[in-house]
Amino acid sequence: MGWKETAEPVLTRMPSVTRPEGHVPFRRKLGWTAGVLVLYFFLTNVQLFGLDAGTQSDLFGRFRSILAGSQGSILQLGIGPIVTASIVLQLLGGADLLGLDTDDPRDQVLYQGLQKLLVVVMICLTGLPMVFAGNFLPADPAVGQSLGIGLGGVQTLLFVQIAVGGILILFMDEIVSKWGVGSGVGLFIIAGVSQQLVGGLFAWEGLGGTPGFFPTWFAILTGAQEIASPLTAQGLQALLLGQGQLLALVTTVLIFAIVVYAESVRVEIPLSHARVKGARGRFPVKLIYASVLPMILVRALQANIQFAGRILNSTWSAMPAWLGQYSNGQPTAGLFYYLAPIQTRNDWMWWLAGTAAEPWQIVIRVGLDLFIMVIGGAIFAIFWVETTGMGPEATAQQIQNSGMQIPGFRRNPQVIEKVMERYIPQVTVIGGALVGLLAVGANMLGTIGQVSGTGLLLTVSITYKLYEEIAEEQLMEMHPVMRQMFGGE
Repeated sequence: MGWKETAEPVLTRMPSVTRPEGHVPFRRKLGWTAGVLVLYFFLTNVQLFGLDAGTQSDLFGRFRSILAGSQGSILQLGIGPIVTASIVLQLLGGADLLGLDTDDPRDQVLYQGLQKLLVVVMICLTGLPMVFAGNFLPADPAVGQSLGIGLGGVQTLLFVQIAVGGILILFMDEIVSKWGVGSGVGLFIIAGVSQQLVGGLFAWEGLGGTPGFFPTWFAILTGAQEIASPLTAQGLQALLLGQGQLLALVTTVLIFAIVVYAESVRVEIPLSHARVKGARGRFPVKLIYASVLPMILVRALQANIQFAGRILNSTWSAMPAWLGQYSNGQPTAGLFYYLAPIQTRNDWMWWLAGTAAEPWQIVIRVGLDLFIMVIGGAIFAIFWVETTGMGPEATAQQIQNSGMQIPGFRRNPQVIEKVMERYIPQVTVIGGALVGLLAVGANMLGTIGQVSGTGLLLTVSITYKLYEEIAEEQLMEMHPVMRQMFGGE
């Protein structure tokens, strides 16, 4: 008996959101999407009961923008367990260890059940150390005394709350995927990063008490805030890297422009309908074919490595120096330092920030971050394309099933697949590597609102794709025949 037969009774009974029967009207999809978004914002403001708010520290740190959620709230874990479970499934699927055929309805149910089970496992593996190890989510002793359950009881209560939040965000993602527009994971990333961007632009008291870009420049122009002359090195540094935030603004705008341009660069393969004369179309192979979503997997992998380092540092009193040395919760030397991604300008501008690390150590760290993001981006992009039905074989079958064909070629899925193999694999690797390079570059130069480069890339790309999906939904709504032709109902 194989593992599928053994696990089938459990995996097939995992709770799930029912798929809609037939077509869901566009307005209803928008309603479900907006409702889940409102619920998400509400839950990020529901603080954990029994938490000692005075001594907590965000274990995710700068990774928070791509893992969504909110520190100290019921959505403490964010989309971290979902993304980590996806990484495990991608690796197992890429190594062909699962033996699941996603075209088989029975195997689809097993795959979805396995994914949910892995998410629950990741909730436990991530949440338990947060509550019971270190000082990341400290329990309030006064609450334990008032309830008569002791400190351990309050810690258990904290874990139950964040576990419930992890399960809620899992089903919220499923609701958006089946009943709404886009994906829940992408929606939550957009929500979190947009908050930071708006705060970084307009907040009168932003992160760390620092005003946003426009209030700062209003104060500078009106004389309410003094700044050195821009003709001096000190004044130029203040305008570019300090209060003026001009470099951060340029980087943010540049990332927006590059991603939008890259999304529009594509190779269009002409298609014609085999039975309907005159019906033509094009299959676009975009430069960022796999989208920037595989970047979540790379950054989440790095976040989990740093998560393990901080847990070891807080629980292992005699942690070897070669493994990691920490100051204020951040690695300053050792293996975990070199594996930590570059998050801000201060991480590598040693001549300005006065960092304790030697220049050669910083160069090694920057080189490793580039290597991980570029190579990892390409590898995960390949996995993403193959496991989401975007590869040459799956795409050829989809074109065949829709009744379309490539003019000048026989209407045969193997023939279409060979044509697709000329473009899809190469574009997937180039696009994944390019996105990794952009993410590191944005982090090194800094962005408005201290948004991570990966978070900004994800937000721009997901928003662009969401716009395209909404336009497609509106087109299908206006022309039901097209919806039937492309399998919309």
